[in-house]
Amino acid sequence: MTLWGSIKLQDGITPMMEQLIFFHDHTITILMMITTLVTYTMISLMTNSFINRYLLEGQTIELIWTMLPALTLIFIALPSLHLLYLIDEINKPLVTLKTIGHQWYWSYEYSDFNNIEFDSYMKPINELSLNEFRLLDVDNRVILPINTQTRVLITATDVLHSWAIPSLGIKIDATPGRLNQTSLIINQPGLFFGQCSEICGANHSFMPIVIESVPTNMFIKWLKSF
Repeated sequence: MTLWGSIKLQDGITPMMEQLIFFHDHTITILMMITTLVTYTMISLMTNSFINRYLLEGQTIELIWTMLPALTLIFIALPSLHLLYLIDEINKPLVTLKTIGHQWYWSYEYSDFNNIEFDSYMKPINELSLNEFRLLDVDNRVILPINTQTRVLITATDVLHSWAIPSLGIKIDATPGRLNQTSLIINQPGLFFGQCSEICGANHSFMPIVIESVPTNMFIKWLKSF
């Protein structure tokens, strides 16, 4: 794997993650332009021999170097505020998933259906199959339908946890006594991995999350299997 392949963002599976990646690229482009301009200016100042001992002020250049940073901040702030609004927006959900953090595992409840709840523990190394990932796979995966507005309610029973799946663009704190929520729409079927992103104790690194997105008919079959 190349260096770039190991440090780049994961592919976006939800519209929100796609927008976050676009905003990241947009901001990095602006930063690269600023870095290039500043570097060129510094090299030019150090290598030329132009002097003007009578130069006391330059209102035009002062206006330019005051307005340019202000415009740059506007170009960064507007899409950022737009994204913050979209992240907090909750549309009419068709499926609700309740996520509860424990020391040190997750439990899930499908609030729209009766008696569908289960715990999700990390699989021990000696129980892994050849096609499963060490420290990332779980015994019970979260099954969600694709192209369906899903609401996720997150809380905890003991200490702070954080339910984070990078490819879905989700990182929500699980706080005891508080119910946080977010929404998502998964664009394609697949397996998506995450982990607890809050230092919640000795076994903090052993709380993986696995989302399996499936077509709606398979999701209904899975519901009937309970």
